[in-house]
Amino acid sequence: PDPAFSRAMRCALVLTLLAATAVATSAFMVGPALPTNAVRSPSSALSSLEMMRHGRKVPQLGKPADQRKALLRGLTTEVIRHGRITTTLVRAKAVRSEVDKMIGLAKDGSLEARRRAIGWMYDKQLVHALFEQAPERYAEREGGYCRVLRTMPRKGDNAKMGIIELV
Repeated sequence: PDPAFSRAMRCALVLTLLAATAVATSAFMVGPALPTNAVRSPSSALSSLEMMRHGRKVPQLGKPADQRKALLRGLTTEVIRHGRITTTLVRAKAVRSEVDKMIGLAKDGSLEARRRAIGWMYDKQLVHALFEQAPERYAEREGGYCRVLRTMPRKGDNAKMGIIELV
């Protein structure tokens, strides 16, 4: 057997298979087919995709779990104490659900709800004041006890800022 002939046959067979595979995959693809000369590296594929959240209800805020929990507890306490605080937009959106939970517990008014609120918030007297005032203040509301407003970016690092306030 001629080695040059068999090498040429092998190359022709591989090219035929590649062309058939490209036609078969492009027939079943929904979008436009990729050009055959396009080479995608893993780094460019990761940078152009947005990852799915898959059940992550609270953003990680760039902190470990214990620091994140402490941050959310502190922000929740301050929102309920002052009624309105300015923080980054991501933190404001993350703390919004915690504030809603605390007001929901206050509307419930049971001993278990009071103990859960005391366990989350840092100020015991503030919890008692919340449990006295929240049921009549939010009696007609079924949720959405606070709103997040966008403000100007922060000077220095240009972080998106927001105001979270009680309705």
